[in-house]
Amino acid sequence: MSSQAPASSGPAPSVGRDRRSVRKLPVKQLLGFAGIVGFLATWELIPRLGIIDERFLPPASEVIVALVRDFGLTAFWISVGETMTAWFLGLVIAVALAVVLGFVIGSSDFLRKATNSTVEFLRPIPSVALIPLAVLLFGVKIESSLMLITYAAFWQVLIQVLYGVADVDMVANNTAKTYGLGRMARIRYVVFPTALPYLMTGVRLAATVALVLAITAELVIGSPGLGREIALAQSGGAISGMYALVLATGLIGVLINVLMRFIEKKTLSWHSSVRSEVIA
Repeated sequence: MSSQAPASSGPAPSVGRDRRSVRKLPVKQLLGFAGIVGFLATWELIPRLGIIDERFLPPASEVIVALVRDFGLTAFWISVGETMTAWFLGLVIAVALAVVLGFVIGSSDFLRKATNSTVEFLRPIPSVALIPLAVLLFGVKIESSLMLITYAAFWQVLIQVLYGVADVDMVANNTAKTYGLGRMARIRYVVFPTALPYLMTGVRLAATVALVLAITAELVIGSPGLGREIALAQSGGAISGMYALVLATGLIGVLINVLMRFIEKKTLSWHSSVRSEVIA
């Protein structure tokens, strides 16, 4: 007499994971909210208790009021638009150049070896060291900001693309070559899918770096944008307004990071790393 096989319990672990994810989500959000509240409370108490003079560090409540007031000013949004224009243009130029050069260099052993020393020499140069050159070439116009943003963001993407191309499975590449796929077809169907996760990581990192350099260029050079408004508020003694603008740049940075992570997840929805994040 044959024994009956036990019923499969396959779906149970998936249901358990979904329930754990549902339980973890509110906890994570609550901890994040508690961290923000704790930071603002600490900031509020430090000047109130006289640890730091209110002339140099106004209470958080005053800064938030100034920030809300800025939201109603047309000049504020014009400055935001100028900063975001420089950020976007610089990031697009950097990504376009890095992707083209990364795939060209990474696909050739000769070019990879020939350019390795040059890349390692130029990559560590701080973008702020190019500020005098940018001012000499373009003055205080947006082109100066674009030069610094593009230079800084370019290396973030290029290095990731080079790593991605180097990670291509040679067996898959040789198999595609055996089946008669040309160089461009192999790049499209073999190299690009392998390098795409690296590319998206580089773009996400470059987006943050581009914002930092956009604000830095506006602060130091005086090109239009939030950075210049921060410098003007500081020199004019509007300390609360200065901190409000600094908070605004922080909020923009958070929004950019959220946007880039959303784009990365949508673009790599087929990739195992993204699927594992959803399941875990």
